Amino acid sequence: MAKLNKDILLLTFEELQDDSKSLFSCLMVNRLWCETVIPILWKDPWCYNINYNNKYNLFIIVASYLSDDIKEFLTRQGIHLPSVSYKTLLFDYLSFCRSINVNIINVITSIGSPMAYNQFLLQQEFYSLFIKKIPELKYLDMRSIKHQIFYFPEARFRFESLYELICDASIDSSYFYGLVQLCQHIQRLIIDNVEPKVYNGVATLIKVQKNIKYFEWKDDDGSYRPGLNPYKEILLALEQKTDTINHLKLNLLYNDCTLQKVLSKLHKLKTLIASFWPFNEEQLKMFVYRDLEIFEIDYYELKSASIIIENSGGRIKKILLCSYGLFDYINKFHDDSLMFIRKVYEHCPSIEYLSLTFSPSNEHFTELEKLLKICKNLKSLLIAIYMNDSITEEKLLENGEEVLKILNRSAPANLREIRFLYDYKFSLEILEEFLGKWKGYGLSIFTCKPIYEGDYYIQLINKYKNNGIVKDIRCVPFMDVANIDFKI
Repeated sequence: MAKLNKDILLLTFEELQDDSKSLFSCLMVNRLWCETVIPILWKDPWCYNINYNNKYNLFIIVASYLSDDIKEFLTRQGIHLPSVSYKTLLFDYLSFCRSINVNIINVITSIGSPMAYNQFLLQQEFYSLFIKKIPELKYLDMRSIKHQIFYFPEARFRFESLYELICDASIDSSYFYGLVQLCQHIQRLIIDNVEPKVYNGVATLIKVQKNIKYFEWKDDDGSYRPGLNPYKEILLALEQKTDTINHLKLNLLYNDCTLQKVLSKLHKLKTLIASFWPFNEEQLKMFVYRDLEIFEIDYYELKSASIIIENSGGRIKKILLCSYGLFDYINKFHDDSLMFIRKVYEHCPSIEYLSLTFSPSNEHFTELEKLLKICKNLKSLLIAIYMNDSITEEKLLENGEEVLKILNRSAPANLREIRFLYDYKFSLEILEEFLGKWKGYGLSIFTCKPIYEGDYYIQLINKYKNNGIVKDIRCVPFMDVANIDFKI
């Protein structure tokens, strides 16, 4: 492996760019590996799972780039700086950097001084360094920003290449107006909203973008104020981007009549994660997304989901159902969940990741088996069985036995992960029978029921782990099971 040339190593390490543990291990192999990994790690040094409160070395590296005059000035203010110069470093680290993360810079500058004013001064100098040294700025997370960094002399040349912006909508509109003059090619815009108001600055920034593909808006649950309707300008700005937006993720606390108008025009969506509770059936039929591949919706909107799926183009690879709200959804749960299963196997033959919720009726189990036989590409399946009548131990065991028998008979060969929620139970004998008949290899099963951590279950699981049938069977927190996107 040490003899691989640098080009092959670079391609390999780029595939590991989200795996910080492996990348940091590669640094220790030899000089060639180290020289190849460093530019990848420093492209976005803030994104790795590191405790930045204790990462003094990161502070040393950035501070070492400060000029002697700046160091002298900051030292007179009582800020503690390292004596190392960037000229003594093994690499010109900042020349590899393509990102700025305001929150993490705030954390590491606190190492220099506990005083707010001193930290402000140090942050200003750090931002000045980044704007001067990095060749181009691709990623900016400016949540909690206090500095007008786009007014630095070199900012125009750095910000014009900005690809992804993460921000907090509560910051002053002047920040967005400042970016409007510099950034017109943002492709990913992600907004955390903690303070409801009129968002003219954000709307203006959206309007000037020439190739925005991904838009995400997340309201903070604590920011709800009855009677407020803050989204109109944002939604109207998105309406002007129907030719470019492919990915839309909306977590909105307020009902806005403009949303229906805008969603009906975004026909090029490949990802849609949103709520549809304000819309009637006729409005939902106007949401036609022939390129849709990823679709996420709340459990209690199964009928809405079925209409969207029916009008899709048969390309959906992932359907996720948010876990909350299920217990409030009783009246038409039987019929809506039955229709949902049918629409999935009728219109999503290429589905790979799927959340299902249904009541344990013979009809539902029959439709589940049809789905498994038709959807041959299924890799990960979440099954949430919910009974709205009295729950008995006998019925829980019956539900678990029936599901496992169906999976044995009809599960596609690609299925490698199954998650179970709510009203089921597997006896030791039924689970062993299921594993003994399983046709595939490397199966992972996740549940939030602690019973499967008992000694007899562990012995059974280890038996099938040893022969390769099982990769993992374990109990994990409810929300980790419910979220298929969460890698356990």
